[in-house]
Amino acid sequence: MPRISFIETNRYLYSPGDQERRDNVVQACRLMVNAAMTAPVTGGQAQLEAEIVYGMDEQDEIARKIEELAYMRKAWQHIFLNEAVMAREADAILLLGNTRAHATPWDGECGACGGDDCGYVYSRRRQRGGLLDNTDRSRNNIINGPLCVLFAHNLGYSIGAALMVAVRLYVDARPLMSIGIAARELGYCKNSELVMGVPVAARQKFEFGEIGADYHLVNMERGTDAIRRQVSQSGLRPGGTIGDYRVVNPERKK
Repeated sequence: MPRISFIETNRYLYSPGDQERRDNVVQACRLMVNAAMTAPVTGGQAQLEAEIVYGMDEQDEIARKIEELAYMRKAWQHIFLNEAVMAREADAILLLGNTRAHATPWDGECGACGGDDCGYVYSRRRQRGGLLDNTDRSRNNIINGPLCVLFAHNLGYSIGAALMVAVRLYVDARPLMSIGIAARELGYCKNSELVMGVPVAARQKFEFGEIGADYHLVNMERGTDAIRRQVSQSGLRPGGTIGDYRVVNPERKK
């Protein structure tokens, strides 16, 4: 049903001009998708899935899922919590997935999946007559494998092509597995088991690399809120102890 929501927040209080910049980033993401689609892949077979996500609610949903995943394993916690902030701060998020790595092995018997031939995949998945049954969508691991590594490798070419366009369009971008996993769990790129998230931004600060320690606690949003609290507590804002600013000027006492 329709929802009408209200929340006081320091986030995304952008001017109209700043919103135009964000819209430019979405256009850059569209061109990055074009590059990903024209990247070389095995056999020239269609296998790329892409989605562009932007907006406060949509990005926050992905960030919250990353934070949830962060506490599943101790080894993920530090990285995932930092990257959750990056998902929130990005101007847009590009998601790229490979639809064949899980569904239709290449059948080239290269052995890259871990065995001597493609039988390694077929023997570990439900199948009939060489057709994998992908109706069981439950998973015990973060990625339900084994995957056809050759097709998974192709996703790397698509990501590289997208990043090449980002460089030429002067937008910051960095592929992050955590964003891809979280987005897939939320139903994005639903035809792909292997998904990579690429946050994209066009600001002076490189939010996807130039960060400090404990970034999930010390970031622009939390920092701005802390400054507002400190200003209020220090009495620098007009209040009962200072008096009406129109008749009381503390500077005159100096």
